[in-house]
Amino acid sequence: MKSESLLEMTGSVEQVIFKNESNGYAIIEMNNGEELVTVVGSMPLVSVGEELRVIGNWINSPTYGTQFKVEAFELSKPATTVALLKYLASGVIKGIGPKTAGKIVDAFGMNALEIIEKDPERLCEIKGITKAKAQKISDEFQRTHGIKEMMLYLGSYGISPEESIRVWKYYGPESAERVREDPYCLCRDGIGIDFGRADEIAASLERPQDDNCRIRAGILYVLKHNIGNGHTCLPADKLLKTAARLLEIEVELVTETLEELKSEASVAFAAFNGREYIFTPQMYRSEVYCAGRLKMMLRYPAQSIVGVDDSISAIEETLQIRYAERQKQAIKEALLKGILILTGGPGTGKTTTLNAIIKILEEKGEKVLLAAPTGRAAKRMSELTGQEAKTIHRMLQVEWDENDLPVFAKNEKNLLQCDALVIDELSMVDANLLEAVLRALPLGCRMIMVGDCDQLLSVGPGNVLGDLIATDLFPVVQLDRIFRQSMQSLIITNAHRIVKGQMPELAVHSSDFFFLPSNDPSEIQRTIVELCAVRLPASYGYSPLTDIQVLSPGRKGKLGTMELNRRIQTAVNPPDPSKREININGVLFREGDKVMQVKNNYNLSWSKSDGSLGEGVFNGDLGILCSIDRRASTLTVQMDDRVVLYELETAAELELAYAMTVHKSQGNEFPAVVIPMYPGAPQLSYRNLLYTAITRAKSLLILVGTQRTIQAMVNNNKKTRRYTGLSYFLTQGAENEE
Repeated sequence: MKSESLLEMTGSVEQVIFKNESNGYAIIEMNNGEELVTVVGSMPLVSVGEELRVIGNWINSPTYGTQFKVEAFELSKPATTVALLKYLASGVIKGIGPKTAGKIVDAFGMNALEIIEKDPERLCEIKGITKAKAQKISDEFQRTHGIKEMMLYLGSYGISPEESIRVWKYYGPESAERVREDPYCLCRDGIGIDFGRADEIAASLERPQDDNCRIRAGILYVLKHNIGNGHTCLPADKLLKTAARLLEIEVELVTETLEELKSEASVAFAAFNGREYIFTPQMYRSEVYCAGRLKMMLRYPAQSIVGVDDSISAIEETLQIRYAERQKQAIKEALLKGILILTGGPGTGKTTTLNAIIKILEEKGEKVLLAAPTGRAAKRMSELTGQEAKTIHRMLQVEWDENDLPVFAKNEKNLLQCDALVIDELSMVDANLLEAVLRALPLGCRMIMVGDCDQLLSVGPGNVLGDLIATDLFPVVQLDRIFRQSMQSLIITNAHRIVKGQMPELAVHSSDFFFLPSNDPSEIQRTIVELCAVRLPASYGYSPLTDIQVLSPGRKGKLGTMELNRRIQTAVNPPDPSKREININGVLFREGDKVMQVKNNYNLSWSKSDGSLGEGVFNGDLGILCSIDRRASTLTVQMDDRVVLYELETAAELELAYAMTVHKSQGNEFPAVVIPMYPGAPQLSYRNLLYTAITRAKSLLILVGTQRTIQAMVNNNKKTRRYTGLSYFLTQGAENEE
């Protein structure tokens, strides 16, 4: 049981059981003078023999039993010759092993560390240590000691050991001095400490509000924060006002500093639509490159396919179908012009059209690659086309650098091997990902982009699909005719009604779309739980684990995903003595739970029943938690035909998935979808979000809540506005920048 107040304990480090060098997390045994205790937490560079003061609380781990969880710690040099010997023999200083450690302690006793630091030449008195080796030992000790001193200094300002490691990697031995000179250096990429925290450090150092370093950091913070909101740039006037409010200074001061940043190319800028727009250099390069590469594709298109009309007729005869005129137009545009944007809502024949394009290209001997932004979208694409589809990241052979940023093996120097590339769910593709695709695309390669412009925008920055369509430069075919078989689905017809700003038909109870009215959030919650646990399984045979998906606009509140997951878990997978449980970051997981991977992890290993092995689990992948192994500290998750093994650290990438946000559901399709309809956050109550949620349902859709909420969402067509430069760069002839 965690104590309400923090406790303090001191002792010597007897054993380092586990240590993660990248983030500093460690599990150690410490002798507190009475017993050996297990201490866990972020304690980078901790070594056997050191004296340790830890502040934290006792916790009860289902895996390791009682442990002391560290909130803060302080290291000091070994206090006895025995401890000193253990310290030096542990390998903490490169060049000193157990034998050499013994010789050094025998020769210099408790003065050994002072001699290593300040008078390393004396180490040459020991047989086998040359002058060069002595200097290397001293340099390594000073480096390690310097990191620890720096962590102590930054720790006094609330900077965690893990963050301190990132600071050291960036600034090295000068870290502490750099922070004293400019606390806002902590905000830069690769370190990533929030501006607000850096501002608190600066205030404690009595730096003035109009400090130039502060204003520069504030401007860049506002820009980067808005990249997180989907913008690739900001109007200069909006940026100046926002930064001035944040910094609580006059706009004139911010204006002067922005001009400095522009002159030294710390920010980029362009004027269009009657305003000046400010970009980070990376976002500017990304959009300018995309524009230049796409215009090159228009100037040098893929070679036209001959005999397209005959090929279309042959497919029609073989499949005994007749393509609509717009479907034929789309097929011809893709095959004759080499580039196509294909859009349309559900039931309008996008998949049928795409399959014809793929079939003709393959018959003509072209190699076609299929890709989508997420693992679930790629899987669905494979199912609909009968062809292998990969995530875009996997296709580009992504790796992740030390800052968890993507680096793609496929690029200008290592191009994709294909004649045509098909990308589905283009609305989910952001500007950075489009740039990565275009850099790896061979010259003359055909590109077919498929998406629904009425769905939610990408999570990342940009409005790729909307910007491309807005330029009128590219062949765009929008399929808007609902085919007869699709008109029998109220899900599809209601989705199209919503897009047009019309209320969905709620009175029909004999189709696949149902509305259950309720004005009470507690009752709505109970109804949703009952639908998942009892009513839908009994009436339709649907499994709450594999067939039913609850979608909620947000995460918080009675009808948010966090609370709904907890309630549905209790009803669908209640506590059972035979089922092991584990608490990860405050969320209780139980064997048998439905779970979801919430970030791409290309290093997670999986296996299949046929013995095949592989790596890679993707954001949005769903599975069932099969087993929890406390001794091995692992979780096993069944994801379709793959079994994935999670260590405790990577298990933090899992969430319960009985309910998920609408944004997380993009690219997915579920047999049955249940959606709460109750007034919530205004920013999550709009037409595109409702449309996206409804179109995730394949066979059954149930809305539970108030008709007033549905009406409000249908009426709210205020699409999320994004400031981007792609359309301008495409239409105004910006130079292609590598």
